[in-house]
Amino acid sequence: MLPPSTPPNSVCLLRLSAIGDTCHVVPLLRTLQHAWPNTHFTWVIGRAEAKLMGLLPEIEFITLNKRAGLSGLRQFKNIMSGRHFDILLHLQLSLRASLLAWQIPARIKLGFDRARASEGQWLFTNAQINVRTREHVLDSFMGFATSLGISEARYEWALPLSEAALQYAAQLIPSTVDAPISSQLSKYLLPTLIISPCSSHVMRNWRPERYAAVAVHAITEHGMSVILTGGPGDIERNMASAILAACPIEHRKHIINQVGKDTLPEMLALLSRARVLIAPDTGPAHMATLVGTPVIGLYAATNPARSGPYHSRAWCIDAFGRAAAKFLNSTPEHLPWVCKIEQVGVMDLITVQEVCHQLDRLLKYKP
Repeated sequence: MLPPSTPPNSVCLLRLSAIGDTCHVVPLLRTLQHAWPNTHFTWVIGRAEAKLMGLLPEIEFITLNKRAGLSGLRQFKNIMSGRHFDILLHLQLSLRASLLAWQIPARIKLGFDRARASEGQWLFTNAQINVRTREHVLDSFMGFATSLGISEARYEWALPLSEAALQYAAQLIPSTVDAPISSQLSKYLLPTLIISPCSSHVMRNWRPERYAAVAVHAITEHGMSVILTGGPGDIERNMASAILAACPIEHRKHIINQVGKDTLPEMLALLSRARVLIAPDTGPAHMATLVGTPVIGLYAATNPARSGPYHSRAWCIDAFGRAAAKFLNSTPEHLPWVCKIEQVGVMDLITVQEVCHQLDRLLKYKP
């Protein structure tokens, strides 16, 4: 049954969420598009995530309200009526996603190998990818391409940005001079640190006074502008207010609070003009990867080897080993690969000094 002897006419990808994981799907999609240029691709995705991934051209998106419950399943069944796909790539380990996969007519339903097919995913597929262990989430997705007989991986993202989003970003991170044609744009931009301080999992968040200390370091030692970004929720807004309150008054003029003020495409454009992003394990860390911006990821509750920003893992603060020793009396090597240590105080293992040191190193780095 696999790999297919000829390119399929239609492929459906099922990955509803979250923002970071949908970012990881893009290289898989690019790999499939390159190998099968005449194949029609459909992506079943969450409504919020579609606001970003909808930038991808030549892809049909079927968006779902993940809170719709049984009525959403019935609506999805109606959408699938009369449809048929040659291959379904079941990329999400959740019962909700598997119930959707059950409604998707496809000759081949490809899921994870039995060891990784948690929440009964294997019951809803008729083919499995090759067994792999302890690999990054993005690489686990690329295992689907390998099982389909595609050996040339394309680690590409290239989401096109609208002119409106680019103009939004240019107002916040302006050019210091007119950039020569065909030059490296980043050399001519106001050097800017973006801090996206909040994860949807509060135990992954660093203390606001520590973010403030790093912001002051970036301003005083490197002459940087600082932009705070995040969603419109109370946690994000309160975090931004606390960061600003912890900064000396004379430094606040160098900090722009954009929390809750931008759309996902606008945030992506903003990240594309930044010099560096600092963030915990959260979606914007992977959005920065989409546009080639380096990320200093703050990882103690989760393992950056599994879920860190793909091209910036060398810049991440990896305190997961310290967390394993302190909270679980163990080491990462002896913990399940999906283990999370979301306990009170875990992020305090990351110090201001090591983040500032990493920022200093990154700004001096010349590839």
